[in-house]
Amino acid sequence: MVHDPHWDSVGPPPIALFAQEQVRALGNFVNFRARRRLMRDVPRGDGHPVLVLPGFLAPEFSTAPLRSFLKELCYDARGSHLGVNLGPSQRVNETIQSRLDHVYERHGRKVSLVGWSLGGIYARELARTQPERIRMVITMGTPFADISATHAARFIPLRPDGKPLHAAHDLRAALRRPLPVPTTSIYSKTDGIVHWQGCLLDDGPEHENVEVHCSHTGMGFHAEVFRIVADRLALPEAEWKPFGSPEPSGAKRSTRRPQSSGSAS
Repeated sequence: MVHDPHWDSVGPPPIALFAQEQVRALGNFVNFRARRRLMRDVPRGDGHPVLVLPGFLAPEFSTAPLRSFLKELCYDARGSHLGVNLGPSQRVNETIQSRLDHVYERHGRKVSLVGWSLGGIYARELARTQPERIRMVITMGTPFADISATHAARFIPLRPDGKPLHAAHDLRAALRRPLPVPTTSIYSKTDGIVHWQGCLLDDGPEHENVEVHCSHTGMGFHAEVFRIVADRLALPEAEWKPFGSPEPSGAKRSTRRPQSSGSAS
């Protein structure tokens, strides 16, 4: 059998980054308050609906700062109604599907999905099954390219066919497949929960990777992440273009997914 390098997992990020997560997240929050001025020039929205999905073990209110920001920009930003995100289940599938149906039918317009970490996996799979209802997908620190490249993987009660996530090759290949809608992946090389290489999209039309410098748990209130989300959501339908970071933001755009290096133990 020919070896597929995509089967190798990059594994979770270094333990040193993991240990610094909470301290850095607090710094990101303080920095967000100090950098509100950076968001005064972001484009305002057109009123279309945005569904925001939280990360693993995160409660609904974890996305409140982002939803509040988007509402200020005139989007109809909604929560997921998941409560605490306890991981993949039939209940989760039914809840987010019902939520999408409700928001779409209320507006009669395509819905943008913003997913943080595991919430980004939910967003991607929702867009995969109902692309006609989805305007775009934005993920934040989401390891769709390598679902096992995260410290959270050991806590998720999911063993497809009795295999650990790093050995569930069919699932990993399915999650990595490109979406039929515009897709932006926001990632950080200093993410202490998810390895950044697990967040990278392959080359493709209307697909992009955008780098920021922040912690994983700080992405939900990081000023530069908010700027990128606002910029992407403001794109008119059918007029997608790559993100171009204005100075002095420092965000960098990457369009190529590097080969995995190393394997999970």
